[in-house]
Amino acid sequence: MTKGHALGGVRLNNVTVAFDGHPALHHISGRFQSGTLTAVVGPNGAGKSTLLRAIVGDLTPSSGTVTTDSDRIAYLPQASRLNHDLPITVADAVLMGRWRRLGLHQAARQEDLADASAALAEVGLGGFERRAVSSLSVGQRQRALFARLMLTDADTVLLDEPFAAIDQRTTSDLLRVVQQWHASRRTVIAVLHDLDQVRSAFPLTLLVARTVVEWGATETVLTAANLARARSMSEASDTHADWCRDAA
Repeated sequence: MTKGHALGGVRLNNVTVAFDGHPALHHISGRFQSGTLTAVVGPNGAGKSTLLRAIVGDLTPSSGTVTTDSDRIAYLPQASRLNHDLPITVADAVLMGRWRRLGLHQAARQEDLADASAALAEVGLGGFERRAVSSLSVGQRQRALFARLMLTDADTVLLDEPFAAIDQRTTSDLLRVVQQWHASRRTVIAVLHDLDQVRSAFPLTLLVARTVVEWGATETVLTAANLARARSMSEASDTHADWCRDAA
């Protein structure tokens, strides 16, 4: 699934997103260059999830524009879970990543089934195709969701807290998948809390506190001064805002 050239860039032009007249994000401008791997970090309530939802089109900016180089965008929302109540197999759940190609009624082809099996093997779930979704652990469900993302063959991948509430082994395995997406020149944007993880695995970082605090190379963004400024800016607009456990 290697791309010949980078795709999937995203441009933000003075984007403001407001709820009931209160801006969750305001005057965000900048560009996620095609083929880059970027972490989005900031205090609680800083607008990180709102930013991803604006990019994917779930939220319409109150002002400004979001422009994407491709409409092939895959999105994993925060705390996304496979529905335990669905009487489907793991393979069926992963094949949902092909809905744009297959539609609601077209049966999966042999090629699609092979791709699903390959994706499951890639995330460490080889041989799980016939297992019921209801039998999966939390970590296994997240692996399956990553496999489903792989079947979208998207140019841009948006991940909101993809490693929350899963064990370290699963996190390490899924981080390798993220690195492979980056190596195949997809654009990957991930909301994260663990700053050590960001420093070790993400070359670029966007630090937000409802607006851009700093955006660029991770080592120049995640400085003590910038983190303190983000905290101060967030607290100025929300007296209850606080950093997550890994941001100190």
